[in-house]
Amino acid sequence: MNDVELLRDALAHAARSLGAPSDVAPLVERPRDPSFGDWTTNLALTLAKPLGKKPRDIATALIAALDLSALHVAAAEIAGAGFINFRMQQAAFARGLAAIIAKGDGYGKSDVGHGQRVMVEFVSANPTGPLHVGHGRQAALGDAISRLLEWTGWDVSREFYYNDAGNQIDNLTASVQALIRGQSVPEKGYHGEYIKEIAAQYTAAYPDSDNPDQVRQFAVRVLRAEQDRDLQAFGVYFDTYYLESSLYTDGSVEKTVARLRESGYAYQEDGALKLRTTAFGDDLDRVIIKRDGTYTYVVPDIAYHVGKWQRGFRRVINIHGADHVGYWARVRAGLQMMGEGIPDGWPEYVIHDLVKVSRAGEEVRMSKRAGSYVTLQDLLEWVGRDAVRYFFLMRRYVSDLTFDVDLAQRQSDENPVYYVQMAHARMCGIFRVGGINKDELRVETEALDALTTPEELELIKALLDFPDIVESAAQGLEPQRITAYLHEMAQLAHHWYHKYHVLGEPEPVQSARLALARATQLVLRNAMTLLGIHAPERM
Repeated sequence: MNDVELLRDALAHAARSLGAPSDVAPLVERPRDPSFGDWTTNLALTLAKPLGKKPRDIATALIAALDLSALHVAAAEIAGAGFINFRMQQAAFARGLAAIIAKGDGYGKSDVGHGQRVMVEFVSANPTGPLHVGHGRQAALGDAISRLLEWTGWDVSREFYYNDAGNQIDNLTASVQALIRGQSVPEKGYHGEYIKEIAAQYTAAYPDSDNPDQVRQFAVRVLRAEQDRDLQAFGVYFDTYYLESSLYTDGSVEKTVARLRESGYAYQEDGALKLRTTAFGDDLDRVIIKRDGTYTYVVPDIAYHVGKWQRGFRRVINIHGADHVGYWARVRAGLQMMGEGIPDGWPEYVIHDLVKVSRAGEEVRMSKRAGSYVTLQDLLEWVGRDAVRYFFLMRRYVSDLTFDVDLAQRQSDENPVYYVQMAHARMCGIFRVGGINKDELRVETEALDALTTPEELELIKALLDFPDIVESAAQGLEPQRITAYLHEMAQLAHHWYHKYHVLGEPEPVQSARLALARATQLVLRNAMTLLGIHAPERM
């Protein structure tokens, strides 16, 4: 355990000794004003009601029940209505720095998930065209969430669900088939340059056939392969690819409809079959079989999720775009009707907002190849994988995102990903210039007492916060907490680098500062790994 974990456990034990509930979970965090100390807790305030005592009296009793020396606490002070502020011993920081270096690539990892299985489904694009920037944001988000969960002890399975059936695939087939026959693409078809490319490839492979089933299979296969190439270039991989069409061929859709009919929530109206999803909180009852006998998307989606449950996934996280707002309510309602024992609130949904692309001060609305939108491939060609990932993850997913291509191309401190990567390269550069192998650095704990400047202590505190940042980001499914932390770390690292020398300083200062540089480099690299971006040693 690190010092803050020890402090949390000790506070929980002290609280229980005063009569607090057995599940008490003290909140220990950094105070907003550093002058208040290193850590603060509002535990006494939260216990006032259950214990029937004044918060300041509880705070006094909590402090009395703690072995401050064993917890490496130099002082504990009561502030305001009953907050407790803790100031840590200098030696605690030194021990923490040594632990970072000892753990190396494993620093920041935990076992919160205890190896439980979780499926993260993301991207799941229709194979009807190249991946657009919204898919790119979703790919970055899903991959980062998966990494965060893996780092906190979850057994993660990444899944891509291909919607390779339905009206959109019919439109794709009709679009390609029209060009094969020398006709115009239907008005509601797909009009990008990629449709011409597919038609030309098909004609070269099958010059004497325009069979619609064969055209459909060929077009879907080509587009799936292209999407896979773009995702690989983006550094995103999946454990499972699940085809919507398989739900029809294996009878899952028919079984789902039969179960829904038997549930008592299905009824006929105006020639269509509807589900009474309003009984489960939806705003409208939903059609599942249209008048013409075709299924709506909710039917295969319910069947698909029943399959997830039957595969043993008791935690499922679905990441979708803004077009799915509200859609989750009808899927959850349908799952409740199926009688599989699926709990309310399953699966979890992460719905990200829209992405706009700005270049030369103007919004870019389309690319020639896609016809009506900017593709992920466009962004990768313009600014590279690292910048695309970082920019997509800078904002919380519920916020609109404007991707500034000009800023992402800039090699200066104004570009946040360049700024962060430069901080890592500078820490590596110290060892390169000194001819020191950073991977073989040995740390003498006593030497770390030489780190006494305010800038050094502030940097160390930020380094020690990393495991808590990772855990909170994983719990909230919010990778933007890592980008925010990275930017703060880069600021502290750059400031320290410019203000203080490392090489050539007398001992033990040089050794202590080398340890600080190594710990900073490791944390920056680990944080960038969580985002799926490179940590270059030279810039």
